Amino acid sequence: MKKIHELPERTEIPLLERNINMSNSVARAAQGLTLVEKRIIAIGLAKTDSVPVKDLFLASREGWKIRFSAAEYAETFEVSHDAAYLQMKQAGDYFLRRQVRQIVETPKGKIETISNWLSGTTYHHGEGWVEVRFSHEVAPYLLGLRKEFTSYKLKQASALRSIYSWRLFECLQSWKNEGRWSPTIEEFNHAMEVPESFKSNFGMMRRRVIDPALKELREKDNMLIDLELKKSGRKIIKLIFTFSRNSQVAMELE
Repeated sequence: MKKIHELPERTEIPLLERNINMSNSVARAAQGLTLVEKRIIAIGLAKTDSVPVKDLFLASREGWKIRFSAAEYAETFEVSHDAAYLQMKQAGDYFLRRQVRQIVETPKGKIETISNWLSGTTYHHGEGWVEVRFSHEVAPYLLGLRKEFTSYKLKQASALRSIYSWRLFECLQSWKNEGRWSPTIEEFNHAMEVPESFKSNFGMMRRRVIDPALKELREKDNMLIDLELKKSGRKIIKLIFTFSRNSQVAMELE
């Protein structure tokens, strides 16, 4: 069995105040996660914040494991303890099958890399905790990053109740230095993992995916977001999001 690193935790930093870091390529990629799985990944990443560099280096090579309780999950995402335990339990074996797909454009065409988020999970049903083991394939994209990475505090996403809202939030955060994200419709569908049934019906996709996500980010994360549609004839070919943080609440999120 491949060795996996156990990271020490900096307990003096409240979990909601910790940063979640990942490469831009992962933030913009199809992640294949449900909302509950996204929350578990987020806690796992938040628990790597501010750990010693030597441990991050080892974990980036070997993968790493993190343990957290149903109580921590409940407090972080404002759900009951029973709901927290049930959600963690329901993630179950399906979690091990979740993959992140990264696409890189090259002069000779696209290169697609597929990796599993996790190499294993352990649930302690008696004590109500879960241990997640991040795979060594995905670890380098999540730890020890110095450039081209997406970073945000866990509390900025913890109130979100839609996986589309969270994915849109991460995509926008990956372009926050520009304050603008302009994906083609195909790039947007890939990053947001839009259901096949919506792809041929933009009106349906806007009602079920885009507008609810924008509404939640504006209300819960206090983002100022505008959306412009680019057309070729009657067909939507590009979405242009311009965004910024509401200056009235920005200080609270620092």
